[in-house]
Amino acid sequence: MKKIAVQSLPLFEVITDIAQALDVPYHENCGEYHLDLPPDLGTGYIKGINFDGGFGIIMYKCTFNEDVEFHFVVDDVHPLKFLYCLAGQLDHRFQDGKENNTIEQYQSSIVASKNRNGHILHFKANTNIEIGSLEIDREKFKVKMDCELKNLTPELKNLFRDKEASKQFYHNGYFSLQIADLFRNSESFDSNDFIRRIYLEGKAYQILTHQIIQFHDDIQDDGNRTLLRKSEVNQVNKATTIIEEEINDLDNIEQIAERVGLNINKLQQGFKYLHNSTVNEYIQNCRLDLAKKLLNKTDYNISEIVEKIGLSSKSYFSKVFKERYGIPPSDFRKKNHTR
Repeated sequence: MKKIAVQSLPLFEVITDIAQALDVPYHENCGEYHLDLPPDLGTGYIKGINFDGGFGIIMYKCTFNEDVEFHFVVDDVHPLKFLYCLAGQLDHRFQDGKENNTIEQYQSSIVASKNRNGHILHFKANTNIEIGSLEIDREKFKVKMDCELKNLTPELKNLFRDKEASKQFYHNGYFSLQIADLFRNSESFDSNDFIRRIYLEGKAYQILTHQIIQFHDDIQDDGNRTLLRKSEVNQVNKATTIIEEEINDLDNIEQIAERVGLNINKLQQGFKYLHNSTVNEYIQNCRLDLAKKLLNKTDYNISEIVEKIGLSSKSYFSKVFKERYGIPPSDFRKKNHTR
C-alpha cells in the first residue's frame, strides 16, 4: 500500500504536496489546481480550488493500481471536512484512531478532528472512485459567516464555531438528489476562467446549504424524513415498474410506497425528480398510453380496455381520454386502428 503524507493546510499546498509525493507536475489556473496521476499508480486526477473566507473544494477522480492512503498530518488545526462519495467507496479514520469509517457510494460524512489530530483517507485498488471534499477553515469562515451561523441548530453552530477544534465530530448519511446534481453540474461546467471560478464557488455554497438541510433531515425519525437520497432512486424506479406492470390491478399509493420501502413524501418527490409528475399523474399517463395502444393494435371493446387499464367507469375513461387526445376513444380507434 502506498502512503502519501500531506503536511500542509492551504489547499494549493495540499495539491503541491501530493504532486511532490507522486513526482508529477501540477497545473494552476486562476486558483484552481490540478494534477494527473502517474501511470504506474493509476489513472485519473486530483484537483482543488480555494474561495474567499476559508472555503474550498477538492475532487478526487481516480482509479488506483494499489491501495493508497492520504495522510493529512500537519501539526495544526485541520479543516472541517464534508466528504461525498459519488462513486466507489472511501474509508476515513482519524489520525490517532484505528477504526475506519466507511463512506459508500451516495453517502456523505461530516468530519472534524480534535485538537491537531489529522485525517487519513483510504482508497482501495482497482476501484473507480470519485470523492468530493468541501474544506472549511473554521477560523476564517467564522469571520465571513458569523451572522449566518447564528441561525443553525446548536450542534452545527458549535461545530462551525469550534475554531480551536476542541471536539471531534463524525456524522454519516446518504446525500440528497440535489447534492448529486450540484456535483454533476460542477464537473460538466466548461467556461472561461472568471466565470468558472464564480460558478464553482456558487455551487460549493449550494452544496453546503443542502448539506445543512440534509443534516436537519438526517436527525429526524425515518418516517419523518422528507429528502429523497440518491441511494433511494432505485426504490422509485421499482415503484415505476410496479405501476407499469400492474396497471390493471394497482395498489393504492400508500401500498406502493410501503412495498418499495419509502414514505409517501419521498415517493412523490422521486416521481417529480424522475418523471416531472406526481404519482397519480404518472399512473394516469400509463393508463392512457396503454389505452391508446390497445385501441390501435387490438380488437378489445371499450369495456375490456377500461378493465385492462385498471379503471371501472367507461364514462370517466372517455372523459379523460378526450381531455388528453382531443377525441373520444371510439373515434380515435376509427382513425388509427391498424390491426
